[in-house]
Amino acid sequence: MRRRDTETRSLFLMGSQMRRLLSLSAALSFAVALSAQSAAPIATAAQNSDRDGVRALLKKGADVNEAQGDGTTALHWAAIKGDAEMTQMLLVAGANVRATTRLGSYTALYLAAKGGYSDVVAALLVAGADAKAVTSNGTTPLMIAAAAGDTKSITSLVENGAEINATETKGETPLMFAAGFNRLEAVRLLLAKGADHKATTKVTDLFGLTAPEEESMARQGMARTTTRPADVAGATRGYRYNELISTQGGLTALLFAARQGYTDVVKALLDAGADIGQRNAGDKTTPLVMSIINGHFDLASYLIERGADVNAAAFNGVAPLYAALNIQWAPKSLYPSPKAHQQQKTTYLELMQALLSKGADPNRRVSRKVWYQAYNSDYAGFDEAGATPFFRAAYASDVAAMKLLLAHGADPHIGTFKPAGRPFTGEGTRQIQDISGLAVIPYGGPGILPLHAATGVGYGEGFAANSHRYAPTGFLPAIKFLVEETGADVNAVDHEGNTPLHLCASRGDNACITFLVSKGADVRRVNREGNTTVDMANGPVQRTQPYPDTIKLLEGLGAKNNHRCITC
Repeated sequence: MRRRDTETRSLFLMGSQMRRLLSLSAALSFAVALSAQSAAPIATAAQNSDRDGVRALLKKGADVNEAQGDGTTALHWAAIKGDAEMTQMLLVAGANVRATTRLGSYTALYLAAKGGYSDVVAALLVAGADAKAVTSNGTTPLMIAAAAGDTKSITSLVENGAEINATETKGETPLMFAAGFNRLEAVRLLLAKGADHKATTKVTDLFGLTAPEEESMARQGMARTTTRPADVAGATRGYRYNELISTQGGLTALLFAARQGYTDVVKALLDAGADIGQRNAGDKTTPLVMSIINGHFDLASYLIERGADVNAAAFNGVAPLYAALNIQWAPKSLYPSPKAHQQQKTTYLELMQALLSKGADPNRRVSRKVWYQAYNSDYAGFDEAGATPFFRAAYASDVAAMKLLLAHGADPHIGTFKPAGRPFTGEGTRQIQDISGLAVIPYGGPGILPLHAATGVGYGEGFAANSHRYAPTGFLPAIKFLVEETGADVNAVDHEGNTPLHLCASRGDNACITFLVSKGADVRRVNREGNTTVDMANGPVQRTQPYPDTIKLLEGLGAKNNHRCITC
C-alpha cells in the first residue's frame, strides 16, 4: 500500500509539473503574440478593420510595412478583409505590394483573389503586384481566384501576365481549381482563354514511397515481408494497402468535376472538347467510374448518354456495373464515406439498367481487392479479387440486382480467385493449418462462389458482422434465389473448405440451415481448418460468440461438436 501511495504521489507531482509547463508555454505563446501585435500596430489596426486607426497611425509616421510575427502586414489584412478603401490608403502610403507572409509565402494579391475581391485585386495589380507570384506550395493568384469563381479577377490576372496553365506542386492548374469547386463561369472563362483540359496532376507511386522503409526494416530483420523473387504481391502473398491503391494523382479537370458530381461543369468541359474517356494517368479510372464510385448516379447517367465506355475499367478491374453495386452496398464504417448516392434521382438499379442496355459486361471481374470498399479498415474477412457484379449483388443479398444481371447474361456461378495469403480481420491475419485432406487449390484458382457470399462469407473470421451491409430483406431470399433459380450447389466448398452451411452456422442463422438441409446440404462436412458446421457456430475465433440454438440444431442433424470454442 505504501508503494502504491508513493507511486500515486509521484504521478500527481509529475502531472502538476506538466500542467505548470503547459501553462507557462501557453502564457509565453500569448505574450509573443501580444508582443508581435504591439510591435506592428498598423497591421493590428488593419486586422481589426479600423480605417481611422490606420489613417491616424500613418499620419504619425508608423511604418506601413511593419509585419506581425507571421509576416502579415497591414496590406495583407486589407486584402483579407476585401477593403478596397484601406488597400488604396496603404498603397498611397507606400505599402510593399510584393511582401509575403513567413508562413505560406502569401502575397496580398493572393489573399484578395482567395476572397474573390476583384476591386482589391485590380488595385494591387495597378500598383505592381506580381500576377505570377507563387505560395510555398506553388499556388498562384489565378488558381485561387479560379477556386473562388471570381471571373473579374481571373480576367485581370490573365491580362497582367498570369499563366493560364501554371501548375502548383501537385500539378493542379487553374482549370482544375475551378472544376473542383464547381465554378462553372470560371471554367468557361478559363477554357475560352486557352486552359488545357487535357492536363493531369502528378502521379505519385505510393508503394514506391514505402519501399525504402521496408528495405530498411528488412535489413534490421523487422519486416513482415520483403519484396524479392519469392515474394510477389498477388502470387505468394496478399497485396499491401499501398499496393492496392497503387498511385495517387493523375487527375484531369474532368475527373475533378466527376469526383464531386458537378454535372454542369462536366458538360462545359465535354462541350469544350475534353475526352470523356480520358483515364486517370495513375490508376486508369475513367470519368464514368469516378462518378459512380463517389455515388453520383445522375452524373453517371449523363455520361452514359454522352457516349462513355460502359466497360472501361480502372487498373483493379472495377468497371461501372461493379462500381454501382459496390457504392450502393458499401460497408458500414466509423469514417466518412461517400453518401451522394442517397440523394440522387437515379437509383442504382436504374443506373445498372442503363449500363446493361449500352452493352455493359455483367461478367467483368475485378482483378484485385478494391481498396476503397473499406479503405484501411476492412473487416469483410475475404478478398473479392475475381468477383463479378453478380457476386457483389449476392454478397449484398440483393435479389433485384441479381435478377437484372441474370436477365442480361450474367453467369451466376463465377466466383472469386483464391488469394495469396489469408485476409486481414479484427484479429489481424489469422493463419490456419490445413488438416482436411481436401485437394490443394493453387493461387488464382477457385475461391468463393456467389452462394458462399450470400450465406455469410467472412463472418467466422471476426468482425464481418460489424461492417457488412446487405438488403433489408435479409439473407434467406437471396439464398433461396441462388439455389432454386440458378442451381447453386448447396455443398460447394470455397477455397477454405467451407460449405454454405458452415457460413450460415457462423452467423447462427437457423432458417438458412434448415433451408439448405432441405435442399440436400451435408451437415457433416469439415473445412480445411478442421471445423465442423457446429464448430463454426461455437465461437471459432475471438469476437464471435457461440449460438447455442444453432449448435443444438446442427448436433440434432448429426454434425459433430469438437468443443473448440475460443470465446467461451
